[in-house]
Amino acid sequence: MTPQRILVVGAGHVGLYTALRLSRKLKAREAEVIVVDPQPHMTYQPFLPEAAAGSIAPRHAVVPLRRELRRCTILAGEVTRVEHERRVATVQPIVGPSREVPYDHIVLVPGSVSRTLPIPGLRENAVGFKTLGEAIYLRNKVLEQLDVAATTTDPATRARALTFVFIGGGYAGIEALAEMEDMARDALRYYPELRADEMHWVLVEATQRILPEVDPDMGAYTVQQLLKRNLDIRLGTRLESCVDGVVRLSDGDSFAADTIVWTAGVKAHPVLERTDLPRDGKGRLTCMATLQVTGPGERTVEGAWSAGDCAAVPDLTKEPGALCGPSAQHAVRQAVRLADNLAAVIRGQAPIPYRHKYAGSVASLGLHKGVAQVYGIKLRGLPAWFMHRSYHVSRIPSWNRRIRVVIDWTLALFLRREVVALGELHSPRQSFTEVTPPVTR
Repeated sequence: MTPQRILVVGAGHVGLYTALRLSRKLKAREAEVIVVDPQPHMTYQPFLPEAAAGSIAPRHAVVPLRRELRRCTILAGEVTRVEHERRVATVQPIVGPSREVPYDHIVLVPGSVSRTLPIPGLRENAVGFKTLGEAIYLRNKVLEQLDVAATTTDPATRARALTFVFIGGGYAGIEALAEMEDMARDALRYYPELRADEMHWVLVEATQRILPEVDPDMGAYTVQQLLKRNLDIRLGTRLESCVDGVVRLSDGDSFAADTIVWTAGVKAHPVLERTDLPRDGKGRLTCMATLQVTGPGERTVEGAWSAGDCAAVPDLTKEPGALCGPSAQHAVRQAVRLADNLAAVIRGQAPIPYRHKYAGSVASLGLHKGVAQVYGIKLRGLPAWFMHRSYHVSRIPSWNRRIRVVIDWTLALFLRREVVALGELHSPRQSFTEVTPPVTR
């Protein structure tokens, strides 16, 4: 029996869990699993706010691929094209020429990227909050701005440095805003020159509510808690421009800010545009409930699989036509079903449809503060925060990472939070080039 070659494109929630389960379920004589991703790790995105706020070490929010996927072949590179008709994917390694990788089955799960808009100044002045690099940058940026404000004698520079704008009122935006404000407020104990009421934290949301994943009363509770912390919540408001750091909003207000964070949604990874597989109007791969890619007439595309943010998967627990939401909760469970179905097909068995009733959502609003709605049960404050941490520490892959995260949290009970900015990480060669004269010939 010739082993089937399974190519997993992307090592996010779906990619890592799928590859891990396939490597455990299938013997070497049955299949070879190859994982392609430009990063050497999987990022557990629900922990990005805590990593940015210093509640856990950034390295503990990621899972090394080569340590977890020891039975898989890891290719450090990016898939630039998929020609499924030929069963070939083009891979661009980190360094060197591209190569073609043939396969029998492809699990196309590159995930999503930030969904941005053509807003003047956005590309030049804003940062996203979807990668570990962005989380570390934001942490350093906020702490650096406190130093700027504490040192300057110019009131305009001080006000600009202490203004922090977050665009988007979903879970990513709310958790990032709440955790970073909590961290900055805690750091002020070391800045006698600054007062908490000088900081201006702004949330801009285009709709009339935040946290659409929970009931309106829970979203309203979250707004009330943020307002109690003197945060500036702008609902029904859009960002119209941020040229040169001057934020202009649709409500007519404008102000200068050095920190602008974009968290207004995601879209399917652009690599899907360079495939010959069917996609829907939002650029996602069209899938059956079995997580097999499907074409016109709901005909299964043999050998093509997908799930997670980049896939339009029917939600069998809701009315016909409903799709599974882009959440880690669905992604992890879809990965298990996808791996089991792919293994079943290789062994000549029938795949089983994915079915999971959405359990609910949990969100952190800073240290000891949170909101949760799970199976209809609504929690607020400390219980919700504890549930948030308990759930996510149980979902991050590997006991190695779970133990390290729990140790971080335990140490935080006895030691103060680190509030050191390491901004030089973003330009490590600057000091060296400044002292190294150019060679003249």
